[in-house]
Amino acid sequence: MHNVALINPGDNVGVALADIPKGGEARLPGGLVITAVQDIPCSHKVALRDISSGEPVLKYGEEIGFAREDIPRGGWVHTHNLDIREG
Repeated sequence: MHNVALINPGDNVGVALADIPKGGEARLPGGLVITAVQDIPCSHKVALRDISSGEPVLKYGEEIGFAREDIPRGGWVHTHNLDIREG
């Protein structure tokens, strides 16, 4: 059973449907499994691949901000490492 939602196939983050502990499995529909490298709170974003500093973070198929630092696959993506730029 999956515990991460993928909103758009082009997204580089998914949304946790339950708390995922560090070392736990982030399971997506379709069978992709990623090991959480940090605790991921329910409804927060998890990186589906490595995201480099300055790279766009994609959710809903849209840029929602930019990585403030390198974010590893399985990392928690939130305000501490996401620069939201409004245009």
